[in-house]
Formats: sequence, structure tokens, C-alpha cells
Amino acid sequence: MLSYRDLITGFKKLGIDQNKPVILHASLSSFGEVRGGADTLLGATLASFHSVMSPTFTYKNMIIPETGPDNNGLEYGSGHDLNKMAEFYTQDMPADRLMGILAEKIRLHPLAQRSTHPILSFAGIHLSEAIDRQSLEEPLAPIQWLLDQQGYVLLMGVDHTSNTSIHLAEQKAGRKSFIRWALTPHAIYECPGLTGCSDGFNQATDHLAEITIMTKIGDATIQAIPLQEMVDILVPIIQNDPFALLCEKATCPRCQAIRNQQNNQTSEHSDD
Repeated sequence: MLSYRDLITGFKKLGIDQNKPVILHASLSSFGEVRGGADTLLGATLASFHSVMSPTFTYKNMIIPETGPDNNGLEYGSGHDLNKMAEFYTQDMPADRLMGILAEKIRLHPLAQRSTHPILSFAGIHLSEAIDRQSLEEPLAPIQWLLDQQGYVLLMGVDHTSNTSIHLAEQKAGRKSFIRWALTPHAIYECPGLTGCSDGFNQATDHLAEITIMTKIGDATIQAIPLQEMVDILVPIIQNDPFALLCEKATCPRCQAIRNQQNNQTSEHSDD
């Protein structure tokens, strides 16, 4: 069984300056048995890194309209049943379970601040400036702030399919984003700039190998990746290959929408 001391020792092996901010993604179960569970893991994380942020995205409040922009990776009019079950977004709505229990523990921490985005919120501890940067139009602004501060991505027992920060590289490379709609007590908000699918992000693993710091804690592989270097590597890869990092699922509406846009642009250029 892993102890608090085991976790602290493992994080120290990464050799990261504890004053550098981190955005973390974690699977508690990947560690094996941890004495004290998620509370111990969070305590050890906060003892090792002063400033911590996690996505606390919410999907239960999303609705599907009858009509909308073309090629938006969405089948309009398909959400009649889901729309009836949609919940109003509030600041105390739990993070989606896909975010992992550690993300929810961060949201509930007494020192945490959560952004107000009704779909792509982030919660941070000692990161109020990063959290405040987010707007409806710039949902990835907190990650950009961490990048500007020479921050790190911390993958704890998960792979790059959980690495939200790769979406920032997609944005900087000019990749298509999406519009979604969120139900709140005040209004239905149109949310631009939403991210695509991350199921193909493990294609980035080899490209990032040289800058990735790795260690093992219990059964979990821990990866620390410097944000600036990661984005610098991935942006030209996406620009040179517009289909890079997309998933291969023929049924994925967002990846297919990106392919459709690129194919249409290629066709228009060839017609010229």
C-alpha cells in the first residue's frame, strides 16, 4: 500500500521546480492501493507543487439545438431526450466523472478557485490569475497562462488522451474548433472555441519523448511535460499534417468535421 511518503518521494524524482505551476490529470486507481485514497494523493501533490490546476469540465448541462453552423461535429435535432435531462450549470456542479476523482477533490479544496465557463471550467489552487484569464471566447486561456509561466503538464497514471493542453497546440496551429451550447439558470449560452476529440493524442507520445520526464509511483507511470516545449513541438507537426493527432474512428463527428474542412480547402485550392 502506498503511503504519503511514497508519493512525495516519487514526485521529487521528477526534479521539477515546485514553484512551477502544473496542470494535472490523474487516475487514482492506476497507483494501486493508496492509504487515505484521493485525499492523500492530493495532499502529496500540493506538498510537491505549489500551484495546481485541473480541468473540471461539465457535460450534463450541454444541449443540442435544432439548427446551427455547418460542419460543427454535431447532429442537430438529435438531443431531444438528452436535452430533457440536461441540468443547469452552477459553480458547484461536480466535475464530470471523466475528469477523475482528483479533479473533483481539487474543486472542493478550500483554497481552490473555479472558473465560470459553463462547459470547460478549470479549478486551481494558488492560480487565481490563470483562472481569471478564461472567458467564454477563450476557454483555453488558463493553459496559456501556465505556458507563459513555464508550467508543466502532469500525467499521473493516464496517457495523452487525457492531456487537455494538446488542444492549445491545436488552437495555435489553426485547427478548427467547435461551438456547443450550455444550459444555465440565466440563459442558454453559445460557447465558441470548444475543443475537438483527444482520442488520437497518443500519436504525440514519440514526438514528446525527449522532453518527457518519467517515473513510477506504485503501479502508476508519472509523466511531466514542459508546456512551452510541448506546444513548440506539436504546432508545426499539426501545421505540416492537418490530420495529425486525429482519431481514426469513422464515427467520430469532430475528427471527421476537421477532415471535411481540410478536404474542402484542398479542393478549393486545386480548383484555383
